[in-house]
Amino acid sequence: MSETTSLSDKQKRATFGVVFLTIFMDMVGFSVIFPLFPSMLDHYLTREASMGGGLVTSFVEIVKGYGFEGVDGEGFRLETVIFGGALGSLYAILQFVFAPIWGRFSDRVGRRPVLLLTLGGTCFGYGLWIFAGSFWILVLSRVIGGIASGNLSVATASIADVTSRKDRSKGMAIVGIAFGLGFVLGPALGGYASSWDWSTNSDSALALTPFSLAALISFCLAFVNWTWLAMRFRETLPVDKRGEGDEQPRPAIFQIKRVANPAVRRTCLSYLCYMISFSGMEFTLTFLAVERYLYEPRDITSMFLLIGFTLIFAQGFFVRRFVGKIGEKNMALQGIFLGFFAFILLAFPTSETWFFFALFLMSCGVAFISPTLTALTSLHSSEKDQGFNLGIFRSSGSIARACGPMLAGLAYFLFGSTFAYTTGAFLLLIPFLILLKVPKPAGDESAEES
Repeated sequence: MSETTSLSDKQKRATFGVVFLTIFMDMVGFSVIFPLFPSMLDHYLTREASMGGGLVTSFVEIVKGYGFEGVDGEGFRLETVIFGGALGSLYAILQFVFAPIWGRFSDRVGRRPVLLLTLGGTCFGYGLWIFAGSFWILVLSRVIGGIASGNLSVATASIADVTSRKDRSKGMAIVGIAFGLGFVLGPALGGYASSWDWSTNSDSALALTPFSLAALISFCLAFVNWTWLAMRFRETLPVDKRGEGDEQPRPAIFQIKRVANPAVRRTCLSYLCYMISFSGMEFTLTFLAVERYLYEPRDITSMFLLIGFTLIFAQGFFVRRFVGKIGEKNMALQGIFLGFFAFILLAFPTSETWFFFALFLMSCGVAFISPTLTALTSLHSSEKDQGFNLGIFRSSGSIARACGPMLAGLAYFLFGSTFAYTTGAFLLLIPFLILLKVPKPAGDESAEES
C-alpha cells in the first residue's frame, strides 16, 4: 500500500513538473517577442528595402495609407503596434483553433503522445526562428509555434487527471504560476537576448538575425522540456476513462454549444470576456508608461517584473492557501472587482506610486481569476470530457488574446489612454454578471464539511 502511494506521489510530482514547464514554455513563446517588435519591424524593413520591398514594407504602407497618426505623434508608431498585434494575434488565433483539437485528441489517445508531438513542434518552430532571415520564415515559425501551443488544454487536463476534486483549485494554481513566470521571463529574455546581434549580411531566406539568440535560448528550453517529458512523464489518463472524441474536431467557437453543462459554458464565456479586456490593457501598458512617465526599456522591464512576480506570489501563496475557504466562484468575482478598480486607476494620470499600485491590483485580479475559473470548468466536467472542455476554456482565452491587443491598440491611439482603460474597466462587468449564474460544483459542500 505504501509503495502504491509513493508511486502515485512520484507520478503526481512528475506530472506537475512537466505541465509547469510546458505551460511556461507556451507563455514564453507568446511573450518573448513583445520587446522585439520595434527593432524587428526596423530590421525587416531595412532588409526588404535593399531587395526592393516585401511583406513588411507592404504592410507598413497599407497602415500609413489609412492616415493613422495616433493621439500623440511623438514617440509612438502605430504601425509598430499593429505589426506586433498582428504577429501576436496570429499565434493566439492558432492556439485558439488547435486547443480543442489537441484536447479532444488527447481524450482519445492519452495525454503523453499528444504532448510529445506538440512539444516536438514547439522545438521545430523555435529552430526555424533561429534562421529567420526572411520575414516569411519568421511567420512560418510563429504558425508552427501557435499550432503546438494549443497543448495548453492537454497540459491542464493532465493536472485534472491526477488531482482530487477537493484539491483541483490548488493544482490549477500551478498552471497560474507557470503563466506568471513565463510572463516574467519571456519579455526579459527577449529584451536581454536582443542586445547580442548575430545577424549576417546574407540575402538568403535562412540566415542569422539580431533575434537569433532569443530563438536559440527558447529552443534549448523547449528541448529540455521535451526530453523531460519523454523520460519522466507517465500517462495520466487510463484507457478505460478515454472518450471516443470527434472524427473531425472543429474550432472551439463552433463547439461551445456542444458543452453539455451550462456552468462550463458560462465559465468559458466569462473567461473570454475577461481576457479580451485584460489582454488589451496588458498589451498597451508599455505605451502608457512611455507616454506618461517617459519609461525606457529598463524601466519597462521592472514594470513587467512587478506584474509577473505578483502573479506568482498571489497564485502560489494566496490562492493555494485560501481558495478552499473562499471558494472558486467568490475568488474569481473578487479578481474581476480588483481588475475593474485597477483599470479605473490606470485610466487617469496619477503619480508613479499609484501607477504601480494599479499594476499590483491588476496582477492580483488575474491571479485570482485564471486558476479558479479553470478549476470551476474542470469541476463541472466529467472525466471523459476534461480535455475537450478545458480545450474550449483555453481556446476562449486564446481568441481573447488575439482580439484584445488589436482592439485596445486601436482604441488607445484613436481616442487616448483614458478612453481605452475606462472602456476596459466597464467591459469587466460582462464576465462579472455571467459568473454570478455559475453554481457551486457538486460535492463542494461535503468537501468543506470534511
